[in-house]
Amino acid sequence: MILFCVIGRRSHDEAVIAGLLKTAWPFAIGLAIGWIVALAVAGRTGRSDGTLVWPTGVLVWLCTLCGGMLLRAVSGQGIAFSFVLVAATVLALFLLGWRAAIRALN
Repeated sequence: MILFCVIGRRSHDEAVIAGLLKTAWPFAIGLAIGWIVALAVAGRTGRSDGTLVWPTGVLVWLCTLCGGMLLRAVSGQGIAFSFVLVAATVLALFLLGWRAAIRALN
């Protein structure tokens, strides 16, 4: 998630270190919420493996994306449609990709 923010800030020629917290905090909170939701679901289903694409990875990804965008919106940060698409894609790659690779290798 931090890498996602660093890449985004660099691609727009923005100060990476100075603005990293401003960019990252909404997604960090969304990520934490995602893990709480995923762990709650895992407790109910008995499937507590953090490497699962479904439901763990998808829940973490959706909460990170939706929570991050919601918090960006209420804090006055931009949520342009193109940004939402890029964020959804990059977060899916980072949050689902490694899980899918582990599953494919097992």
